[in-house]
Amino acid sequence: MTLGMRNSNAKFIDFGFLSGMIPGKNILPTNLDMVVCKDGKKFLVAEWKHENEPMSLGQKIVLKGLAAQENFTALVIYGHSDDQRTEVNNFYQVTQDKLIYIDKGPEALKSYINTWWKLN
Repeated sequence: MTLGMRNSNAKFIDFGFLSGMIPGKNILPTNLDMVVCKDGKKFLVAEWKHENEPMSLGQKIVLKGLAAQENFTALVIYGHSDDQRTEVNNFYQVTQDKLIYIDKGPEALKSYINTWWKLN
């Protein structure tokens, strides 16, 4: 397996220290697990979740907001990836009001990304 992470032991960032950064708003930054950029103009973003892992309200808002932008495609991928294996159980395209089932499996995800690249 080709390792794509520069540091597979990297820790997650806890944004709790930014609590209260915007007076009167109870918001924190969020992150995305995957970004593919084509020519600095088109973006495919994804959030990976373990099967049955809940997604925070903030992540939902961000993915729906990005999906509404003309140059963004947003995905939710249910699966797991580490230095031993990759599982892609199901993946969905995010729209403003629903998730659209696309496919499952690592090869299907690679094919989807390749098609996205060609069409953009």
